[in-house]
Amino acid sequence: MRKKLLIVLAALVLLLLAGAAAAYFGLKQNRPEGGLDTELEGVSLFQDTEATSEEEPEETTPAETVTTPDGPPPERCWKNFGGNPQRTLALPGVQLGIPGKRLWRRYMHDVMEYPPTFCDGTLYVNLEHGLTVAVRASNGRRLWEHQHGGLTASSPAIDGPRLIVSSHAGTVTALRRSNGKVLWRLRTGAPVESSPVVVNGTVFVGSSDGRLFALNSQSGRVRWAYDTRGRISASPSVIGSRVCITTYSGAIICVRKSSGQELWTTYVSRDALRLESFYASPSSDGLRIFTVARTGKVVALSVQSGKILWTYNMGALAYSTPAIADGTIYVSAFDGRVRALRASNGSVKWTRFVSGRILAPALVVGDLVFVSSLEERSYGLRRSNGRIVWRLSRGKYSPGIATERRYYFSTNGSLMAYRGRNGPR
Repeated sequence: MRKKLLIVLAALVLLLLAGAAAAYFGLKQNRPEGGLDTELEGVSLFQDTEATSEEEPEETTPAETVTTPDGPPPERCWKNFGGNPQRTLALPGVQLGIPGKRLWRRYMHDVMEYPPTFCDGTLYVNLEHGLTVAVRASNGRRLWEHQHGGLTASSPAIDGPRLIVSSHAGTVTALRRSNGKVLWRLRTGAPVESSPVVVNGTVFVGSSDGRLFALNSQSGRVRWAYDTRGRISASPSVIGSRVCITTYSGAIICVRKSSGQELWTTYVSRDALRLESFYASPSSDGLRIFTVARTGKVVALSVQSGKILWTYNMGALAYSTPAIADGTIYVSAFDGRVRALRASNGSVKWTRFVSGRILAPALVVGDLVFVSSLEERSYGLRRSNGRIVWRLSRGKYSPGIATERRYYFSTNGSLMAYRGRNGPR
């Protein structure tokens, strides 16, 4: 009997070892190695050379941003999804206070899944069914619109006189900001959900076939393309000399901004047999990268090495990019809870239940953090303790953006301007 027992135990040990080996090799096979794409299969470029040659000068000073010493402060540009290349989704130094009087409302007659961008007195917003609209920020009047061939679930990026727009039709298009005329259009061969960002004349954007593109902003020509070998729905973040992206294959990748050379790739495991997947974009405080897996796992990594510094599990489905301000990140999930975590170690500062599923990222303005739920409600919470101090019976997707003068909320198909109680009259 003892001999039989030893044989059975040995067989169980062998089975466990075989299972562990199979899991290890299975995970290893699911970690594709990316690399530069020099073939650019399916990529084509249209240029309106006449329109490009007639572009407006890069530096303009519109009348709306010129102020007298006693006048209201100028409104800084919110040029891309997240407000800056690091996608922090925050203006912690702007103290508008609780939203007060609504100044105007414009019905857009379609969903705005992503918030608008803003510069020089004009808001630019993508509507879900392929329409990009320019709106005067002072009164909500439509200035122009441009119809794309596919869905536009993204925020347009501003670069001087150009507006860069991605589309599920597989295109990245540069429009003239003054009138919406097409300057160039790049076809990637796959849907593009990623919101572009422009730094020093280079457009960075991801395609759903896994390629991260760097494009010349003025001409649309491809400077380099890195194939991650995983689906990309996220938007790339630019952190110093690095461009970082997340993928559905569980990878967080940073490449060199100038050449696309891979610097590091980190795969995040869900369990012994599966990898995580990421819809949320990476955001950064310059030292660390923060993102959220669809399972609700919050991940912090070193920008320099890609080493995982800490994780925090929200325990609910999540798609929202973390907002970052003053050493705190703000994340939420489908469980209706908003969480403030310390960026240094992931410890919880506070959590607040607001009721409803939260899909889109938060917006930080001064000492307030705003969120919207799929149940069409929006909330303003104190950053210090999470106490709810403002409610709006409109919501869904991202709450919007802000400047030194106003809040611009994009909820339930309406674009609205609000004055903050502490903001300029």
